[in-house]
Order: sequence, then C-alpha cells, then structure tokens
Amino acid sequence: MNIKRTAILLALLAMTAVSSADAATREEKRVGDAADVLEQLLRIPEKTIPPALLSRAYAVAVIPNVVKAAFGLGARRGKGIIVVRQGDNTWSNPAFITLTGGSVGWQAGMQSTDIILVFKTRKGVDGIENGRLTLGADASVAAGPLGRQAGVATDIEFQAEVYSYSRSRGLFAGIALEGAGVTMDRKANAAFYSSSSMTPERIFVSSPNIAPDIANTFVQILTAQTSRLATQPGMNTGVGPDTDEDESEVKTFGMPDPTQDQ
Repeated sequence: MNIKRTAILLALLAMTAVSSADAATREEKRVGDAADVLEQLLRIPEKTIPPALLSRAYAVAVIPNVVKAAFGLGARRGKGIIVVRQGDNTWSNPAFITLTGGSVGWQAGMQSTDIILVFKTRKGVDGIENGRLTLGADASVAAGPLGRQAGVATDIEFQAEVYSYSRSRGLFAGIALEGAGVTMDRKANAAFYSSSSMTPERIFVSSPNIAPDIANTFVQILTAQTSRLATQPGMNTGVGPDTDEDESEVKTFGMPDPTQDQ
C-alpha cells in the first residue's frame, strides 16, 4: 500500500512539474513571438513606425496573434507584453498584458493580427498597472502613421497619448482601437518571473538578470530600434531646434509625469 501511495505521489509531483514547465514555456513563447514582431520593423523601413514617434515613446506594447472573431458582433482578444523606458534611456523587463475589445455592426469571419501600442506618456501605463486602461476613454488613441518621413510630413506633434498599429501578412498599418481594454496579466507575470509577488512596478525597476534570456532578446531588439534615436525632439529627428517644452516630451519610469496633476 505504501509503495502504491508513493507511486501516486511521485506521479502527481511529475504532473505538477510538467504543468509548471508548460506554463513557463507559454510565457516564453509569448515573449519570443513579440520579439519576432519587432524584428519585422527592421525589414520594411518605408512602412513602419516612424522613428520620430519611437524617439518620444514612454512605453511600447507588443501583442502577437490577436484574434478577431465576428459573427454579427465582433470581439478581439490577445496576450502580449509591455516595456517602459528607464531614466537612462534603456528599456525595462517586460510585463505581461491582455488586450480585449469588441465592435458593432454586421461582421463575419475570423482573423489573427499582431498589434503594437506606442505610449507617449506614463498615464496609460499607470492605468494598466492600476487595473484596466480603456483606449479612447482613459487615454486618447489614434491609428499610427507609417514611414520614416511620416513624423515630418504629417502629425508631427503626435497629440494622441497612444498610437496603435497592426501587422498582417508582414505589412504594418495603423489601426483604430477605441474601446479596447488593456489589463495586466498578473498570473503570467508570476509564472515568467517565478514569483507570485512580482508586481509590475518591481518588474519595471528590476535588473535584467531576473528575467529569462528571451526577455533580454526582446529588449535588445527594441534597443536596436531606438538606441540611435534622440529621446528629445529636434535632436537629429528633423523636427527643429530643442526647446524647454521639448525636453518634457519623454516621460521615463523613473521620473514623475508633470502632466499627472493637470
């Protein structure tokens, strides 16, 4: 009897270990898929997120394989990651997020796209950390412009707080996401960082050493996109000379957002 109980116990432990490994693998795959989406930005310079916008980004979220299903009413859902810019212009460890949304009107069919959100200010990220951010309600959102010259030719002021992009069949395009909700995926954070107490705040300020290697791969790809970009408008971005107003454009995680009290 004791041998039988021991065998059952060992089997349960093995199943638990496999389940934990599968969970970790799921999160690592999500980060890997997000890294693949970022790599596409390098391949189509004429049809990509404008460098002038990335140079002002406070945070960047990548949600691979967002599924949109519509049979009368439409629904959109996907799981991805978000990183924030640090005070030294590096990018933080990724935190996991979930995007959900709906649409009205007669629709039919199903499709999968990759979505990228570029946050200009800290306000939107704070909303996600505090529970839920509704795009268009809690933070203004706009379909993002495309191309290296888009920042100079159109909407150089980038008035929206969040710019949204989709990638389908290898091509990027701006996408309207008003009403979509973004929430923090705390279970995924706990699984990826092997700690149930790993809050978004801790993730963003922690050393890269706490994250699996795939997280560093994602950050390195994003850094390759942004390391040569000036973090202030007017510094090699073709938008004119520096001003005191320009210096407040980028809000880093380690710095207070002066617009918060307004």
